[in-house]
Amino acid sequence: MRRLDRFILGLGIAGSLLALPALAQQQTFFNESQPMFDNCGDPSLSKAQKEGITLGFSVNPPEAWLDEQTKEPKGIDWDINKAALDWMGVKNIKLEWMPWESQVPALLSKRTDVIAGNIHHTPERDKVISFSGPAYWYGPVIIVSKGNPLNVKSYDDLKGKQVGDISGSAADFYLRKIGVTPTSFKTEIDELQSLNQGRLQAVLEDDLVYLEFAKTNQNNNLEPLWSIPAPADIINGGGYGMARFAMRKEDCTLRAAYTQALAEMRANGHVSAILKNYGLSDRNLVMYKLNP
Repeated sequence: MRRLDRFILGLGIAGSLLALPALAQQQTFFNESQPMFDNCGDPSLSKAQKEGITLGFSVNPPEAWLDEQTKEPKGIDWDINKAALDWMGVKNIKLEWMPWESQVPALLSKRTDVIAGNIHHTPERDKVISFSGPAYWYGPVIIVSKGNPLNVKSYDDLKGKQVGDISGSAADFYLRKIGVTPTSFKTEIDELQSLNQGRLQAVLEDDLVYLEFAKTNQNNNLEPLWSIPAPADIINGGGYGMARFAMRKEDCTLRAAYTQALAEMRANGHVSAILKNYGLSDRNLVMYKLNP
């Protein structure tokens, strides 16, 4: 839902054809089942197995970015997709990097086959795209300047303030729903740096995005308001439910294969191992309504 130089490098590189490298070589993960979709009907899975697949990503550490040394992808979402596609027998993948707001149009126009940077159910998205089963979970956090000078104590307190978000994100949908007119950005680094430099009064962002920013910008002037609980309607149908991946509605076999792959990976510990590689924990396997 993923800092400085990696954002800049990532946005300029697209369309690399890659083989799937082995994940977590020190560990092996046993799958009880194998793909069984021969009689489902549509050819989306068999096409991916024969011809390869195109994944759409937006640069957003720790979820996805390009390593500045190797120019290869890294991140939670990359590792999960890579392992899921390996289970499906999809050997070649092509990556397309783009701003988040371009993901759904790129999928529908068949520029990509999967929104591989995690995406959540919202009523608007459900009308036009379909979703895999759950992969993992993270929540939202309100971020303000240190000391909370505007004394923000709830999501309603964001009304009438200069609040940053990412265009087309779950945060963007929710802020507009509750009557906040946000200042929208294309990249998280621009959004958080604008708050850090005093050009915004608050930001609503993914908790893991803030944690990555804080780790790589330790002298920042930001404060996450962990004590403010996430409202139930931002979790249940508001865009911060389980992180998933998205496909076109007609690509049934591909969606079913992704869903089963993710189920196997959650059951055998593979998703847990990936999350822990990026500083998360088994807390992120289950949906919570409160921030830590």
